[in-house]
Amino acid sequence: MRIVEIDGSMLEGGGQILRMSIALSAVTGVPVRVYNIRAKRRDPGLKAQHMTAIRAVATLVKAEVKGLALRSRELYFTPRTVSSGSFKFDVGTAGSTTLVLQSLLPTAAFAPSKVNVEVVGGTDNPLAPPVDYIGNVLRPIVAKMGFSFEMSVLRRGFYPRGGGIVRASMKPVVQLSPLRLSERGEVKVVRGISYSSRLPEHIARRMADSASKLLKSEGLDVDIKLEVLQPGHPKCALNPGCGIVLWAETTTGAILGSDSLGEKGKPAERVGEEAAQKLIEELRSEATVDSHASDQLIVYMALASGESTIKTSKLTMHTLTCIELSKMLLPEVKFKVEEGKPTVIRCRGVGLRNRFLS
Repeated sequence: MRIVEIDGSMLEGGGQILRMSIALSAVTGVPVRVYNIRAKRRDPGLKAQHMTAIRAVATLVKAEVKGLALRSRELYFTPRTVSSGSFKFDVGTAGSTTLVLQSLLPTAAFAPSKVNVEVVGGTDNPLAPPVDYIGNVLRPIVAKMGFSFEMSVLRRGFYPRGGGIVRASMKPVVQLSPLRLSERGEVKVVRGISYSSRLPEHIARRMADSASKLLKSEGLDVDIKLEVLQPGHPKCALNPGCGIVLWAETTTGAILGSDSLGEKGKPAERVGEEAAQKLIEELRSEATVDSHASDQLIVYMALASGESTIKTSKLTMHTLTCIELSKMLLPEVKFKVEEGKPTVIRCRGVGLRNRFLS
């Protein structure tokens, strides 16, 4: 069997290459060798969250893995067969639970039956999609392709202790339908959640109020919920943290999101304003998916049947990386990128069928 050689220093040069390589290897059954892992990062090689993502997918597909060690810069991944069941994975640090799910979700879509997972680690991290973004932006978008999953947060987890607990239940598909989001439509409402743990209530309220003020100045209807968690509440994080996630729902079914994470010395008002400004910029571009969703959707579009179309506010290096990886592991896939404001991405997917359900 052929093995696909993937240079981890190509394009984005970070963990995205590793996560998507493993996910595509798992669903196609094609072994991969990834070298120069995270070569463009300050601390190259595997970190705990990357190891957990690989271990999780390897468990699901009974893979043989070589090179799975901290700071390893080379990995061999040979999948066997996709399984199902209930699993628990612990990052062991405050590393992102959502980045673990990023690799698991496409794999679980082609499992024999439902896959249930519990992932322990960080739920709201810098440089990773917050858990509320996955639940309120990515989840409803991939549902349009026929892939449904449910998720819940049992406990939030922030740096440095982590300890967040996320549960997800994923229902496999026979085949993914194409994603057709060619028109954004009008914004019906902007929803959101402003959350905090082990902090005064006014912090979450100030984040929400500042975001609402800016969004309403653009003529948008806004509904931001507060989640204020204190010790004694089962969902309260082990150490303090806060942030806000926003998402706009449109008349065509498009959903675009944004977020901002609190940090020591950063005023709550600025956190809210940052998230609101990001969303406003996405909406002004007339995109149908935000720039963070676009790279996460490439793997689903590549595996789907028919032609998918999305419009993204900008073509990110992460998105380009996912497109190139898809071409390497799925030679039949066809992409057409029309750069502009917004950028249009069309993909004729390979129409992979779930051999267990076909």
